[in-house]
Amino acid sequence: MQEHDLSWVRTEMALAQAAPSSQVGAGAWMRKNLFASPFDTALTILAALALAWALPQILNWLFFSAVWSGADRTACLTTEQGGSLPAGWTGACWPFVEARLGYFTFGRYPLEERWRVILCGVIFLALLVPLLTPRIPFKRLNAILFFAVFPFIAFFLLLGGYFGLPYVETPLWGGLLVTLVISYVGIVTSLPLGIILALGRRSKMPIVKLLSVVFIETVRGVPLVAVLFMASFMLPLFVPPGMTFDKLLRALIGVALFSSAYMAEVIRGGLQAIPKGQYEGADSLGLGYWQKMGLIVMPQALKLVIPGIVNTFIGLFKDTTLVLIISLFDLLGTVKQSISGDPTWATPQTAKTGYVFAAAVFWIFCFGMSRYSQYMERRLDTGHRK
Repeated sequence: MQEHDLSWVRTEMALAQAAPSSQVGAGAWMRKNLFASPFDTALTILAALALAWALPQILNWLFFSAVWSGADRTACLTTEQGGSLPAGWTGACWPFVEARLGYFTFGRYPLEERWRVILCGVIFLALLVPLLTPRIPFKRLNAILFFAVFPFIAFFLLLGGYFGLPYVETPLWGGLLVTLVISYVGIVTSLPLGIILALGRRSKMPIVKLLSVVFIETVRGVPLVAVLFMASFMLPLFVPPGMTFDKLLRALIGVALFSSAYMAEVIRGGLQAIPKGQYEGADSLGLGYWQKMGLIVMPQALKLVIPGIVNTFIGLFKDTTLVLIISLFDLLGTVKQSISGDPTWATPQTAKTGYVFAAAVFWIFCFGMSRYSQYMERRLDTGHRK
């Protein structure tokens, strides 16, 4: 029998070749994302025309025709030399933001005590950054410090009355301080409460399920404004006589309960997305209910609903502006009060500048949360098999 010639068998790996030029680079990205179809091309052209029309005007108002120095509103009443806006108008009035920045950040918190707020913010960042960085070790200790220890540190630092620190009543708090306090408390409390409510709604115990359903549907059926009013004016009616609730504490309770109801529905969606085989596998291992939920089901469910959880957090952060209706001044409230209540800066341009500044701050925080959630999605995306 004739021997087969095996000389064609490759003895070494072929060298890697570059991708086709039509599939890489800026041109390929534009063809795929901007000009993939005639409809996409038309939308791209319209968007480019709108941007070309609006962007120069926005930049002109924000920077080129803006006023950068001044002691009061008179600096923002006339167009600066070289400006291109109509006579009698200026661009943004940035001296207003500079003059009121302390009020926008701290509210009426005493000047000599603002170091406490700054120290609290430094501790917050020192604990948050390692917690959000995957490669840094000791995550469990970090989480305990951030979620269990830091609230007490912040309470003693901000409120005072202990360890020789002067007492600062909460009506003096305002600005970004109130926004961050309400959003932090709402986020930290809504997630565990939402998990408990979601598990309660899926419970086989009728009383637990009924109570969870009634609470979730009742809270989700009313606006946050109504919840804040009830927390501010009706909650004191249910406490013993002589006992008072701080107004900020009432708002914190209302926001936490409101956001926990929405969080419960988000987490319930994640629990329903887990295949039945995961529950049966945990049961076959002899795991109890809480072991099954804590070790098998809940980690998978939370990973699936990261976008929904972060979306709820972002909505909560923006909804903190509603506390103005119960006379708590958050960032937007302090801006509005500075515009309407300070004759030194009462001009249309200062109003626009103040609202643009507040919008920029909210966008930075919300965009940061959104981008981090997308990063965590990609990092935890290991596939989901049924």
